[in-house]
Amino acid sequence: MERKIFRITGTDAREFLQGLVTNDVERLDQGLVYAAMLTPQGKYLADFFLVPDNDGILLDVEAGLAAGLIPRLSMYKLRADVSIDETDLKVRRGTGTAPQNAWPDPRHPDLGWRLYGSEGGDDGSDFDAIRVAHCIPESGIELTPDSYVLESGFERLHGVDFRKGCYVGQEVTARMKHKTELKKGLITVAIDGGTPVGTEITVDGKPAGTVYTQSGGRAIAYLRFDRMRDGMQAGEAKISPV
Repeated sequence: MERKIFRITGTDAREFLQGLVTNDVERLDQGLVYAAMLTPQGKYLADFFLVPDNDGILLDVEAGLAAGLIPRLSMYKLRADVSIDETDLKVRRGTGTAPQNAWPDPRHPDLGWRLYGSEGGDDGSDFDAIRVAHCIPESGIELTPDSYVLESGFERLHGVDFRKGCYVGQEVTARMKHKTELKKGLITVAIDGGTPVGTEITVDGKPAGTVYTQSGGRAIAYLRFDRMRDGMQAGEAKISPV
């Protein structure tokens, strides 16, 4: 998917982001930070990488999400000393030997590295297979507006911090973590056959969820856990728990 890279600069840049995103911006001292922007009601708006940069902080986001994310960030600037500017940088990614100046992907070691510069693309690795194997959602596919990041596995993917303090949507996210048991969420399932991304999963004629990325007889699915059992269907494909 196409990515856009923005540069966030100004003396208040870190403090500004710290009060808005799901993860601890101070982790930039160790490398890439994977995070999300939520609505005040705790629902997903966009996910992105924050990248250490000599001239500020880079923000690496799926191109289709940028049109909504950047105005939302700018709305919160008020009088803060912060500037957000689009760059012409591109991102390369791969799973082999990391080039100089590449950063490890913080979500999972099997996702390899990301490198920011004048060239984009990847090394030919089957990233869909990697994502399905480890149930790693992708912007615009499994990660959709109005979903909740904890149902999408953000804690497991190092995308949310519960000790950093307040951010937009923090109260709802913390309540889901500490006071409720998740009843729905993304998991990897077995799939016999193929079906379009977004096909509804049913069991005994009742809706049970949605199937997304598929690879090698497995798929990422969003499921109601109380209806997860053998005998599920998604179009002509058969779905079963792994």
